[in-house]
Amino acid sequence: MAQQVGQYVNPVLQAIKRLGGSARPAEVCRAVAKDLGLEGSPMLEETLSTGASRFENKIAWVRLYLVLTGFLDRSKRGVWALTEKGQTSPLLSDNEISQLLLDVQRQGKKVESKPDADAKEDDEADKEPPEELGYKTRLLTLVRSISPGAFERLCQRLLRESNFDQVVVTGRSGDGGIDGIGVLKVNAFVAFKVLFQCKRYVGVVSSSEVRDFRGAMQGRADKGIILTTGSFSSDAQKEAIRDGVPTIELVDCEKMVELFESLGLGLIPRTTYDVDPSFFAQFEQNT
Repeated sequence: MAQQVGQYVNPVLQAIKRLGGSARPAEVCRAVAKDLGLEGSPMLEETLSTGASRFENKIAWVRLYLVLTGFLDRSKRGVWALTEKGQTSPLLSDNEISQLLLDVQRQGKKVESKPDADAKEDDEADKEPPEELGYKTRLLTLVRSISPGAFERLCQRLLRESNFDQVVVTGRSGDGGIDGIGVLKVNAFVAFKVLFQCKRYVGVVSSSEVRDFRGAMQGRADKGIILTTGSFSSDAQKEAIRDGVPTIELVDCEKMVELFESLGLGLIPRTTYDVDPSFFAQFEQNT
């Protein structure tokens, strides 16, 4: 695992610096992929058994190592922010990166489960960072297990909680994949009619599916949204924002989890604590 994520340490640090010292995970992943010339690469289409992107999973592991070694802070969920150490650090050499990864182990902060004797490193690389395990995996597994009709009603609830009005699930076959309609009221004077499509599966939504949905909504709504428990190919993401045609908003499995978190739906919040050694160290200073 360490060897596989080590190559992304400098690109992640550089990307966050260029983005102003803090960024959302998706922004970091896009920047790193662009910097490494990976845009359009099949590597970006590979997914884990959970449906999450294998590439984004590796970047999430890098974030964990950088947090544990003081380059990134433990900022609020969904935002990665550089510490002073991260801001001022130059590019790390290969030896420094190896040392960084080893330091995590030596500090007793075990971030990888011990593999079986015959386990391959590639299998270890497919594991998710510890903080991503647990509720996120269980949440997505549960959402993917409900019936298609239930998933459509779930998406309806998410949209209502996100300030959409008049949200109706149509779910009619032969309707170009349109599963529902709603109205997003921007202010007292402006509102948009929005069509949405729900895709409950583990897999990658292609650019052709985005085009087909846009074709189905042509002349019927101002905006469109595709919600999926899978992910979107890089071509699908480009197709969604292509110039000259209506933009399609894409909600993948990661963004869907963020919606559950921000809206407080289906999750029970828990408070956890970490020890601050510096607090106790101050009492030794006057002895």
